Amino acid sequence: MGVKLGILGLGTVGTGTVQLLQDLQGRHPLLQEVEICRIGVRSPNKSRPVNLPQEILSGDLSAIVNDPQIDIIVELMGGLEPARTLIMTAIENGKHVVTANKAVISRFGEEIFTAANASGVYVMFEAAVAGGIPVIKTLKQSLSVNKLHSIIGIVNGTTNYILTRMQTEGSELEEVLADAQRLGYAEADPTADIDGLDAGDKIAILASLGFGERINLQDVYCEGIRQITKTDIAYAGKLGFVIKLLAIAKNQTGDKSQLSVRVHPTLVSQTHPLASINGVYNAILVEGEPIGQVMFFGPGAGAGPTGSAVCSDILNLVATIKTNTAQANPLLSCRHKEYCHIAPISQLVTRFYARFLTKDHPGVIGKLGTCFGKYQVSLESVVQTGFQGEMAEIVVVTHDVKEGDFRQSLEEIHTMEAIDSIPSILRVL
Repeated sequence: MGVKLGILGLGTVGTGTVQLLQDLQGRHPLLQEVEICRIGVRSPNKSRPVNLPQEILSGDLSAIVNDPQIDIIVELMGGLEPARTLIMTAIENGKHVVTANKAVISRFGEEIFTAANASGVYVMFEAAVAGGIPVIKTLKQSLSVNKLHSIIGIVNGTTNYILTRMQTEGSELEEVLADAQRLGYAEADPTADIDGLDAGDKIAILASLGFGERINLQDVYCEGIRQITKTDIAYAGKLGFVIKLLAIAKNQTGDKSQLSVRVHPTLVSQTHPLASINGVYNAILVEGEPIGQVMFFGPGAGAGPTGSAVCSDILNLVATIKTNTAQANPLLSCRHKEYCHIAPISQLVTRFYARFLTKDHPGVIGKLGTCFGKYQVSLESVVQTGFQGEMAEIVVVTHDVKEGDFRQSLEEIHTMEAIDSIPSILRVL
């Protein structure tokens, strides 16, 4: 007897998933056990790039999650509602769930996984982070015996594409963003990508898996790329860096009270493994003991890569159902229940890059150095790069410093008569 699927959504990812399930030659034989029973869509009569019997298409999504025939619900709609409600209903009805919905998992993971554990079903979400890159399963299973120190990733293809083009072409963000929207690499409303919110959802999920406790999404610091200019990208290059939007979860001390989970644009050394990840590609660098460093690289979105991740989860569930091991594999389920304490961003210890526009007064660099020293900010380099109009431009890179101390020093520097403005402040990996 086949395993029956109910699929919610037939957009880019849904179409890629169905195409893969229809093209079984050379794939894992267990996929032949899968039967697409019903597909929920907004417009059942719309023409589509996949051939499907008209009778399996339905606009009644609630009927699909309540259908007693269906074993697995595959949620590929996106958005928070009705996706969350449909997932919860499926779980209450004893159905396994596969989802690509990072927003639902990062915001409502507690209630979803609590309900799934109570119902004895699995919620699988490999496709929720980094498209076709198998990082979720790796953190849950292959790396589960390691003590992780850090997870650092480029997990948003839109912003990586924009920053890559700004770097190679010397363009400003608005110009590249408009082009990315025309090409379909950026949404009409790019807020979730540009402001780092999409990456915030993803690093919350990765950190929860990597460090074994739940993450409160509201504690994840998110800063996007809106303030990045071609000037900063050019100066970063001269200093031996590239600028990337990084999603970072780090536990440097081994004490979980000092876990840092954050998203922000970052100066990355040109010799760092993540520096060469360009365009719409994603990569996640994991460091732990005893594994050392491992990096996962690949396409972070798209019908084929994301459909691959979805079907991988389906295959795992089919194997579980066919062998009656639903209660026997804790590595497939989410068991951690405690919330992790995330250190506030003011406690972060990191290096900084700052660019100052100053009036052309003698001794300005000395005054900057004195003020930084007052707040225990040690400077690695100070360079007067030239002039913008009548303003001198000074670029500073610090040694490791506590963020709170650095911000305090900037507050005082702002009040100095010689300082016109501080156009950019960026962290350095």
